[in-house]
Amino acid sequence: MSILIDENTKVLVQGITGKEGQNATIAMMEYGTNVVGGVRPGKAGDVVEGKPVFNTVKDAVSTISDITTTTIYVPPFVAKDAMLEAIEAGITQINILTERIPIKDTAYCLAAAKDTGACIIGPSSLGYINPGVCRIGVIGGLKIQADDIFTPGSIGIISRSGGMTNEVSWQIRKAGMGQSAAVHVGGDLLMGTTYADLLRLFEKDDQTNAVIIFGEYGGSYEFEIVDLIENNEYTKPLVIYVGGKFATTLPEGMNIGHAGAIVERGKGAVEKEAALSSVGVHIAEDYEQLAELVKPFA
Repeated sequence: MSILIDENTKVLVQGITGKEGQNATIAMMEYGTNVVGGVRPGKAGDVVEGKPVFNTVKDAVSTISDITTTTIYVPPFVAKDAMLEAIEAGITQINILTERIPIKDTAYCLAAAKDTGACIIGPSSLGYINPGVCRIGVIGGLKIQADDIFTPGSIGIISRSGGMTNEVSWQIRKAGMGQSAAVHVGGDLLMGTTYADLLRLFEKDDQTNAVIIFGEYGGSYEFEIVDLIENNEYTKPLVIYVGGKFATTLPEGMNIGHAGAIVERGKGAVEKEAALSSVGVHIAEDYEQLAELVKPFA
C-alpha cells in the first residue's frame, strides 16, 4: 500500500480557518483523505467544510482517537509553536507547507521530533500522495489536475521542487507507468524527512519497484544516499537527475532557487553525480530522460 499514508489515515489541519488551510482541506477531502478536524486557537466550536475546529492539537487528539497526521498552514512566526504543539500531542507525522520559517526554529523542531520519533515532511512542502488512495496537502492541485498527473503504479517519486514533483510524475504517466507515492520534501535548507529517510521506506514497500529523485545542486543530502546504498539499506533501482549544473557558470554569490540551494565546496551537482554513479545509481542528463531510464524496472 506504499508509504506514509493510506485510506485509514486520520488527518488534522492546523490553520484550517485560513484561506490556505481551507483550500488544503477541500483538496484533501476531494481526493479521499480522511480529514477529521482542524485547529485554530480561539475558534473552538467552529466548523470548516463540515469538520470541527479545536483550540489546540491536544484538544483534537483527546476528542478524536487515532489522529496520526497533521498538516500545518500557519504564518512563519507561529510555525514553531504549531510544530511543537503537534509533537507534544503525540502526532507522529507532520507536513509543513509554511515557507520562510527561521532556520533556528526549524532546527529546534527537528530535534524535538527526533526525540519523540515524529516524522516532519517539510518545511515548504506541498505534500505527498498515494495515487488513487489519498493525499496530504495540495500536491497536484485540484482533483481533476491530480487525476491527470497521478495514477497508481510502481515508481516512487521524490523531489525538493513542488512543480517538478508534479512534472516528473506526469512524465511517468505519459510513459505508461504509474506512481506508488510522490513526495515533495520541500526546498528549505533543512529537510525534516530526507531522501535517505524516504528511500528506506520505499525499500520496504512491496508496491515500489524503483524510485526517481529530482535533486538540486545545493545541499548535501544526496551524499547520504551513497552511504545508504553502500550499507545495503537501499537495493532497488534508483534514477536521479541533479539540476543546476549551469550554476557553475554564474557569478559567485548569486542567489537562485530554493533556500536549500546553498552549495558547499566540493559538493556541487558534478560531484554528486560522480558519487551516486559510483554506487550504481542511474544518472539522467536531463529530467525528461528519467522516465526512459526507469521504465525497464517498472
